[in-house]
Amino acid sequence: MSRVLDVPRDLAEPAERGTLTVAHAVVRKVAQHAADQVPGTSPDGKKGAKAKVGGLDNDVDLALDLPLQYPAPVRTVVDVVREKVTGEVELLTGYHVRTLAVTVSALRPAVPPRVR
Repeated sequence: MSRVLDVPRDLAEPAERGTLTVAHAVVRKVAQHAADQVPGTSPDGKKGAKAKVGGLDNDVDLALDLPLQYPAPVRTVVDVVREKVTGEVELLTGYHVRTLAVTVSALRPAVPPRVR
């Protein structure tokens, strides 16, 4: 047996209902997670992508330090990272990514060396 909920029909306009602010720390985590999901990146626990976030209002500027697997097609992986990070940040946070600077900070072998 289903039940129909009585929803008041006199809701305030969306702009009058309140606001939602997504902290830059959340944007940073979304960007880092999105970057680490791209094949060819080298997420290794705490050594994955690192992001910095700036900007005002609904525009954010991102700076991403990104370790890649070696060998990897650097330009191709970075292009995919740019697309993935921009898409995820904009979809999940509602912010517009104004700029995204990517620095490849390391090249790591896919298999760790046997001798250190």
